[in-house]
Amino acid sequence: MSTRGLPAGLEHVRTTDVFDNTTVPAGLLRAHRVADGVWGNLVVHSGVVVFVFDDDPDHPVTVGSGHSVAIPPARQHHLELDRPATFAVEFHRVPTASAPAIGTESSAFDPGSGDRDGRDG
Repeated sequence: MSTRGLPAGLEHVRTTDVFDNTTVPAGLLRAHRVADGVWGNLVVHSGVVVFVFDDDPDHPVTVGSGHSVAIPPARQHHLELDRPATFAVEFHRVPTASAPAIGTESSAFDPGSGDRDGRDG
């Protein structure tokens, strides 16, 4: 599996549940950011997910099964699901950064909802 762009030396914090087109949290489909000091890694298990950095919308990244894309801290982005897919998001932190509370790794997940796995109610 490819993890292009993920810096060496990061510590794994957690991995979300595996999502599909019907279980994807709505927040992942709209503009959001990974927390400061935290890197995300979108891992596609099956199908294709289109990943878009919102500051570069003309260059979407098509991520196929068995591949991943690194998501730097604080860079706004969103996902597009035009075809069936399954995927998860890994969260890694810089060792000197404090570990984020579960559910606060990304602004796509609402920590106030009480739903810590990132799924919409």
